[in-house]
Amino acid sequence: MFFKLVVLFLLVNFSASEDPGFTFNGFRTANVSLDGIAEIKPNGLLMLTNTTKQQKCHAFYSHPIHFKNSLNSTQILSFSTTFVFAIVSEYSQLSGHGIAFVIAPSRGLPEALPSSYLGLFSEANNGNSTNHVVAVELDTIQNSEFHDINDNHVGIDLNDLRSVNSSPAGYFTNNNGGFRNLSLYSGQPMQVWVEYNGGKKHLTVTLAPINVPKPEIPLLSLDRDLSPYILDTMYIGFSSSTGSLLTSHYILGWSFQMNGRAQELDLSRLPKLPRRGPKQEPIFLTIGLPLIAVSLAFVTIFGIVFIVIIKRKFAEVLEDWELHYGPHRFKFKDLYIATKGFRDKELLGIGGFGRVYRGVLPTNMKEVAVKRVSHESRQGMREFVAEIVSIGRLRHRNIVQLLGYCRRKGELLLVYDYMPNGSLDKFLFNQPREYTLDWRQRFRIIKGVALGLVYLHEEWEHVVVHRDVKASNVLIDGELNGRLGDFGLARLYDHGTDPHTTHVVGTLGYLAPELTRSRKATTGTDVFAFGAFMLEVACGRRPIEPQGSGEELILVDWVFSCWNRESILEAGDPNLGGDYVVEEMEMILKLGLMCSHSVALARPSMRQVVQFLEGHVPMPDLSSLGISLSCLTFGHGEGFDDFAMSYPSSMDKAFNQSSSVAESLLSGGR
Repeated sequence: MFFKLVVLFLLVNFSASEDPGFTFNGFRTANVSLDGIAEIKPNGLLMLTNTTKQQKCHAFYSHPIHFKNSLNSTQILSFSTTFVFAIVSEYSQLSGHGIAFVIAPSRGLPEALPSSYLGLFSEANNGNSTNHVVAVELDTIQNSEFHDINDNHVGIDLNDLRSVNSSPAGYFTNNNGGFRNLSLYSGQPMQVWVEYNGGKKHLTVTLAPINVPKPEIPLLSLDRDLSPYILDTMYIGFSSSTGSLLTSHYILGWSFQMNGRAQELDLSRLPKLPRRGPKQEPIFLTIGLPLIAVSLAFVTIFGIVFIVIIKRKFAEVLEDWELHYGPHRFKFKDLYIATKGFRDKELLGIGGFGRVYRGVLPTNMKEVAVKRVSHESRQGMREFVAEIVSIGRLRHRNIVQLLGYCRRKGELLLVYDYMPNGSLDKFLFNQPREYTLDWRQRFRIIKGVALGLVYLHEEWEHVVVHRDVKASNVLIDGELNGRLGDFGLARLYDHGTDPHTTHVVGTLGYLAPELTRSRKATTGTDVFAFGAFMLEVACGRRPIEPQGSGEELILVDWVFSCWNRESILEAGDPNLGGDYVVEEMEMILKLGLMCSHSVALARPSMRQVVQFLEGHVPMPDLSSLGISLSCLTFGHGEGFDDFAMSYPSSMDKAFNQSSSVAESLLSGGR
């Protein structure tokens, strides 16, 4: 019985340690529970109310949220949310009742009443301390019973519709701080930000039109400890109601995050509001028949010319041998439409191999990432495309799915699954401490990438060498799992030539020294790069960082120096603030040194790395492996030809020891 209680306690605390978050750019597939008259329209628009009178509705996120610190049940954690709403009234100068963002102990509020109670409370329980309800109201009715300041205001409610703080609807401009009024029931979309700092016990509410960036000065703020009002587990959502005037309330998009800033909504992807007013008669109906005939002739000629131009615009290379690859080949036209003509607005990033764009395929509305790779040489293209199609059959949860390719003129386009959180390096470098990944997330990403490499090296039908393992090539999915991407690209430049690359394909700081001699990538060179990757994730530093006076910080040298003076934990990322599992941090740093050994045979395999990470095999003592600074190296120079054979004199001894070192590592075997 005691064991079950311990397991239950650990499970509860583990779930509470999660930082839940979600982003709904429209609600077509959103995990939301509805009641009352709320419904989701076919285009993804959440319609809270319709023109039915004296009704209420709720729309809550289906899963409960843990708001309190598992170690301190009296402390409310920080949270942030943003949403876009619209209130459409039948009359321009009058409106029904408003909308409230609400934190409540249950998804439904069965005792609540419509009209002025906004579906939150009733005459019997309004003001009761047992309600445990926190709400931000967007109220369009002035009710003297609740001391409303006007019929167009924003208020903060704590268990009571008598707001503890309220303000006329509007926003402060960022250029001069001037205040501009807004009409909540104008029918125009507006955005709200609600943010609570758990440490400072400070709540802010900010409002702005949808086309205006978030104002720097909030509309409302409240210094109040919310722990008496918010229980450990609560539900979040929206409440609204109708009265005697016909009014519709809509939510277009919603984002929420515990212990961090809510992800920005993609305003271009939000559903459209229903059209207002009568449909205008087309001008075409008023044109006479002669003009119609002339117009039709013009349209026909123009259409023919347009088709010719379009065919040339979307012309692509298609050779007989490519017919064999079938569904792996995408049409350029589909990719062009998906990325809105490769507009800069859809640009996700620029890497060493080309530009990457976000897109939505018109055939199945699937979100994808499209990488444009310039490659003028046709030498080896057939072999490379065959390799791309083969890689497209890889299936692993820690590998970004390569869906297919498209060739057009001197360009190759690769289509991948879309990863909403971008690349890992953006989370590690140049981020405020509160927005960096915590240790639990980093350790899970390291383990996930390691499992992905084991799959590539040993578990698929062929051995696949990634060739460019690094943080910028690890993408983060919606659940903050790490996925390896961008493999096969280095192979492209082996088939042809590219004046912008060095003779050794890869990235400085991740290149194994044997590459400069053999120029042949192996699973061992992937392990070397993975060692550099582990160190940069644990230390929050790049493998090679420029310092003052033209000097460079070589990360592996620095970690080794910390280990050599028996203070290896000093190398940990200071942004973690010491909040990590000491044994795990020490293991990652030591594994990084082992994988960075300049002798390939002295490095562990990726399967052995996974066994260390999962605790199935104990870590060997680094000193017993003969690791010294001379056995750890990154290439520093601009070129690699001079560096190819420049091992220190102690390398001869290291090579002689490599067989015994490898034997000791392989004792944890496959």
